[in-house]
Amino acid sequence: MKRDLITLLDYSNAEIISLIDSADRLKKEKGKLRSDLKGRSVALVFQKPSNRTRVSFAVGVYELGGNSLYLGPEEISLGKRETTHDVAKTLSRYVHCIVARVFDNKDIIELAQHADVPVINALCDLYHPCQALADIQTIREQFGKFKGLTLAYVGDGNNVFHSLMIACVKVGINVRFAGPKGYDPNPKIVQVAQEIAKKNKCTVELGRDPKEAVRGADVIYADVWVSMGQEKETAKRIKEFEGYQINEDLVKLADKNYIFMHCLPAHRGLEVTEGIIDGKHSVIFDQAENRLHAQKAVLLKLLK
Repeated sequence: MKRDLITLLDYSNAEIISLIDSADRLKKEKGKLRSDLKGRSVALVFQKPSNRTRVSFAVGVYELGGNSLYLGPEEISLGKRETTHDVAKTLSRYVHCIVARVFDNKDIIELAQHADVPVINALCDLYHPCQALADIQTIREQFGKFKGLTLAYVGDGNNVFHSLMIACVKVGINVRFAGPKGYDPNPKIVQVAQEIAKKNKCTVELGRDPKEAVRGADVIYADVWVSMGQEKETAKRIKEFEGYQINEDLVKLADKNYIFMHCLPAHRGLEVTEGIIDGKHSVIFDQAENRLHAQKAVLLKLLK
């Protein structure tokens, strides 16, 4: 029976750690060509443009011996030019896996429901599971563990935060969120994450004060204040996120060995200063590289 990756909520704690273990092994043989996906093709269905997601999946499929096909917005407009049902059924006759980067969570769910091959969520409005896997891989690389660490996320409670929060509590990392009113994470997802956290003896805390979130934290995480498709809200968002910038004063409150993370692309000078994102505590490019290794681990799990 085929399996998808829509949200990390569908994966057990042990399965997530197993994926990270696999990603670490794949990283050790970086650049080595394998034949696991020989004779297999993966469709990259992208409604939104991308740098890291597109390149890391294309290179990952190639390094595993497979073939990838990029299908951008002009080729496929889910639910417009053709129904999502028909796209799923048609692609299932051609390829062995569908990687989809979409605007709406319902589109990725519908693709998975009707596709006869595995579907991987490469981003939707609610989740970004592949990013979160790379994030926790990076965290373990830096600290050698998950348990006992605290991650502070400052900014917008968006899709990146949802998946990161889920990944963290699955492996035992404490999570603190600080953001302005009106930008809180989805309360239903938070509730589920808090239930998981309780079982795994870690915590999820939400607040408004970035100083309280960052105080003593091992990891500081930021994302853009204005995401793709929100450009008309730029002035409004910049005003409302005032005081939530990751800067030299704020990070003084973190643990002295903290790391700074950002899923990229970044708006230097807005959500983070150049001194922090380019400083000695920043691991943003390790994070970006690990997208490749984590996604290869997912492909191997779903297509083995």
